[in-house]
Amino acid sequence: MSLAESGFRALRVYKTEQGMERRLEHMTGPEAAAAELENGTVRIGVEYSSLNYKDALSASGAPGVTKNYPHTPGIDAAGEVIASNDTRFSAGDAVVVTGFDLGMNTAGGYAESITVSGDWVQHRPPGLSARDAMILGTAGFTAALSLMAVESGGTGPEDGMLAVSGASGGVGTVSVALADEAGWRVSAGSGKSSAVYSLIQIGAAEVVAREELSDGAQKPLLPARFAAAIDTVGGETLAALCKSLLPRGVVAACGLVGGTSVPASVFPFILRGVAIQGIDSQSYPAELRAAVWQRLAESGVPHRLEEAGLVTEIPLEELDPYFEHILNSRVSGRVVVRVLGSPEAEGAED
Repeated sequence: MSLAESGFRALRVYKTEQGMERRLEHMTGPEAAAAELENGTVRIGVEYSSLNYKDALSASGAPGVTKNYPHTPGIDAAGEVIASNDTRFSAGDAVVVTGFDLGMNTAGGYAESITVSGDWVQHRPPGLSARDAMILGTAGFTAALSLMAVESGGTGPEDGMLAVSGASGGVGTVSVALADEAGWRVSAGSGKSSAVYSLIQIGAAEVVAREELSDGAQKPLLPARFAAAIDTVGGETLAALCKSLLPRGVVAACGLVGGTSVPASVFPFILRGVAIQGIDSQSYPAELRAAVWQRLAESGVPHRLEEAGLVTEIPLEELDPYFEHILNSRVSGRVVVRVLGSPEAEGAED
C-alpha cells in the first residue's frame, strides 16, 4: 500500500492560546489523499530530513519564517519520487530538495510525503545516499556556495588562511571540511571548547575562541590576518572579519545568529580592496544547483563528519527537544532526521 493510500506521518505545529504545540500525527483524509498532481509537481517519499536553525524558528512560531499554522517544518528533504507530473522526474528517482519555500510556508520535510514544484527538486548525484544528502542539506549547500564565492573572488589557498566563524555549527563544520579538501589552511572559530578536537579532525589547522574573531569590531581597521573568510555568525564577527582581511580578501556572509547590525567601516574596502559576498542558498537558481550538489557528492565531507562524531541521527519521533537545543547553541555538527523507516513506523506495519 502506498503512502498516499495509507496516509503518512508528519510533525505538525499548531499555534494555540497557550503557545506553540507540536504533534506527530498520522495524516489521513483530504490532506493525505492521493489527489491528481498539478502540472509540474512531484510527490516524494521522504527518507531523511535534517535540523537547521530555521526549522527551529518555524517550529517555535517565528512569524518571519512561517506565517500560517498548522504547519509542517523541515527545509530539507531527501528520498524517492512516488509520483510525478513533471517530465523531468519519474517514480523511483532519487532526489533532494532544499531551499525555496519548503518547510517555511509549504509543508516540509518532517513528513513521510511531500508534494512540491518540480523546479525545487534535484536529482541526487549517483552515489549520494539520502542520508548523506541530509548530512549535507541546506547547511552543506550554503557552505559550498560560500567557498565557491571565495574562489570566484580570485582568492586561493596560496594567499593565506581562511577563517570560518561559528565553526562548530552545521554550516561551519561543512565549511571547514570543504575548505580543507580544497587546500586551505583553516582557522576555525568556536565558542565550544568541547569541539576543538573534532574540528581538527575534520581539517581545521587551528581552532580559536569565537571572541578572537570578533574582537576589535568597533575599530576602523584591524591587522590583516586572513586571505578569506566564511562568516556564519553576522553582527560584530562579520565586521571584525572584514577588518582582518588581507588586501583583496573576500568574506562570504551567510549567517545572522550573532546579530543583523554590522558596525562597518569604509577602510577595509578603500584601503585593502576587500569584498563581502552575500550567500542566499534559499533562492539559488534551480538550473545552477546540480553543479553544487555534484561538488558536494564528490567530497568526503559526510564521512569526515561521521568519523569526527559530528553527525547525530534521530528518528522523527525524537525530534521535538532538538528545536530548543539548536536555538540555545547546544548542537554541534549536523542532526539528521530519519523520517521513513523509524522504529515507530516499522512497528506499526508489523
